[in-house]
Amino acid sequence: MIDEKLFGKTYPPKRYVVGSEKIKEYCRAIGETSPLCVDEEAAKKGPYGAIVAPPTFAVVYTGEPVAQVLFDKELNINLMMLVHGEQEFVFHQLVKHNDEVISTAKFVRADVRKQNLVITAQVDSAVNGAPVTTAIFTFVVRGGAA
Repeated sequence: MIDEKLFGKTYPPKRYVVGSEKIKEYCRAIGETSPLCVDEEAAKKGPYGAIVAPPTFAVVYTGEPVAQVLFDKELNINLMMLVHGEQEFVFHQLVKHNDEVISTAKFVRADVRKQNLVITAQVDSAVNGAPVTTAIFTFVVRGGAA
């Protein structure tokens, strides 16, 4: 079991600058076709004035921050037995081309369910200090409670 004193531990912020090409690549990968996300001319005329990322693009800029939790030697998580449990996002506003997203990860807690260790982490992301995304990640370490 992970020491409860580590619950709430925060990690150094990570910076991600959103680029229109990355947004378009992501959109192709998931089948997103909105002109606001893939057509620069249409997006410039739209309400945001630039290409915007679909909400699920948050997986791109929250990946490195949540990895800080998983690879934290102090938590000593058995990565060989780790599986992705679930993921939840609260979207506060869209991100767009040239936004600088600052994301901070926090190790929320670890719980025992049957013989498994269930780990919860949260990543809060902001642009210019305004929240854009809150991401909650749940991971299961199979047999990690034994």
